[in-house]
Amino acid sequence: MSEVLLVVAGLFLPLFPFSMFFTEMFDRMRTVKHRVLLLFIWPQIGILITQLADVDIPDWIIGWALFTALLYGFRAVALREVGLWSSFLAISSWAIMWVIADSNNAYFQLVFYALAFSAPLALLILLCDEIEKRFGAAYTDLYGGLAEAVPRLSGVLVIVVLAVIASPLFPNFTAMLSAIIGASSSSFFAAVVIGCVWLVWSWAGARLLQGLIVGPASEEKPSDLDANLTWKYVAGLSVLTIVGIFSMGSL
Repeated sequence: MSEVLLVVAGLFLPLFPFSMFFTEMFDRMRTVKHRVLLLFIWPQIGILITQLADVDIPDWIIGWALFTALLYGFRAVALREVGLWSSFLAISSWAIMWVIADSNNAYFQLVFYALAFSAPLALLILLCDEIEKRFGAAYTDLYGGLAEAVPRLSGVLVIVVLAVIASPLFPNFTAMLSAIIGASSSSFFAAVVIGCVWLVWSWAGARLLQGLIVGPASEEKPSDLDANLTWKYVAGLSVLTIVGIFSMGSL
């Protein structure tokens, strides 16, 4: 029964092919509010189920999770639509939560790490909506040159993508370190795979930004983020940075 619960948890800490259920739901949700709520709530359900199972996570599920994380990381490299890119990075991130859950972390730590993965993705979804309002769609290589056309939006976008890929000072950076430390205690190979996933995220993030930020601006001159909204994003990113610094100290 416990292993059945773990498989059910594979819907919410997505394991391929159950992960397609999340991507389908995410794609069908057209409102930003619902997508953001889904990003925060979905992994928490999975964490709760793993706690209810009250059993050690088998090695075959850890291997399944690492395969899923690597698969969706590589798939994100080739994606052009920002919203879909976000959902694939979410699946790849949440699959890593299986390794963290296997490291005897307390329930509140698991909740924190899941939030650490979800919060930057939520900011990216909000920015994706801002891009769609200005250009009609959020695709890489569709317009380009955002750094010249909308510098405020571009600056915030760069920092948010850095947060999504677990760059230093953000709380998901601590989550990835926790996953690598936990994995290395039992399997050096698993720790190497997590490191590879992390590198693939960086590759995917670089390609995303290259397709949006770099290049000549289009003739269309959209409005930039207003100062008030820009400061709200700055405040959110600042909170993430402060939390990330304190979480590294606790690790």
